Amino acid sequence: MRLILGSGSPRRRDILASLGVTPDAIMAADIDETPLKGELPRPYCERVTRAKLDAIAASPSDIVLCADTTVALGRRILGKPEDAGEAAAFLHMLSGRRHSVITAVALRRGGRHWARTQVSQVKFKRLSDDEVNGYLASGEWQGKAGGYAIQGRAAAFIPWISGSYSAIMGLPAAEATQLLQAAGWRVWA
Repeated sequence: MRLILGSGSPRRRDILASLGVTPDAIMAADIDETPLKGELPRPYCERVTRAKLDAIAASPSDIVLCADTTVALGRRILGKPEDAGEAAAFLHMLSGRRHSVITAVALRRGGRHWARTQVSQVKFKRLSDDEVNGYLASGEWQGKAGGYAIQGRAAAFIPWISGSYSAIMGLPAAEATQLLQAAGWRVWA
């Protein structure tokens, strides 16, 4: 039995490593992550995660683990910004407000599937133009849902969270552990 991580995210690898889990292979799924017209954030996140899972070829004995993280401001999905201008717009939208971070994780082994979704709440302090510009200059926003990374400099913007810190980073550790065990992976061995 092999464990295949269906993600190129270094954060997801780090979270698994913190659990003592090392994937045997890493295969990032190449799928279209464009939201469907009128799609709400949680169903969007779960659909993308399932599409990633379905896109990874594996033998029936392999366990494939995929996840997706979505930042949502109400019904609006804040994906990975295309450029610094869009990242700035996201940060200004989040400034002084609470938002949701939805992370879906799914596993497949043979014909069986397991899935869980963790929804966390994050509050941003009111951001100054200097803070936004400094953060943009760091480049940390690139490739990050909502245009920020809680485990980096953006931690200074966040006075409060409710939910799972690891899920906000990109993989809910408790849920991933439960699903791995359900699929037959000996996490504590």
